Amino acid sequence: MGFLVRRVMDRIKRNARNLRKNMTNAERLLWSQLRFKQLNGQKFRRQHTIGNYIVDFVCIERKLIIELDGSQHFDIKFYDERRTAALGRLGYKVLRFWDNEVFENLSGVMAIIFESLTPPTPE
Repeated sequence: MGFLVRRVMDRIKRNARNLRKNMTNAERLLWSQLRFKQLNGQKFRRQHTIGNYIVDFVCIERKLIIELDGSQHFDIKFYDERRTAALGRLGYKVLRFWDNEVFENLSGVMAIIFESLTPPTPE
């Protein structure tokens, strides 16, 4: 790995560490429901790096990413779409929720996540 690539990856990891220390209220609330394998026994990581991206939450085993979007995402919709497509090419499914959905309908958000973790039943 070249020097420049290593520096970029180190910066991304530092940013992820900083984001873990400074989670938003919505992220804290959702994390309280995902941590310690509480949801269907699946392990989630928070503010985890995948390639050049830092995702809010990921279940590596099920290749499921959960992104929480606040008001700042109104302005970066195109970037979010490109990012979601890039993560999809890596085999990840990305679920996006607005912060207010987490606050106002946590049980509904959790139900959608749970459904996405459940493997389809063979016919």
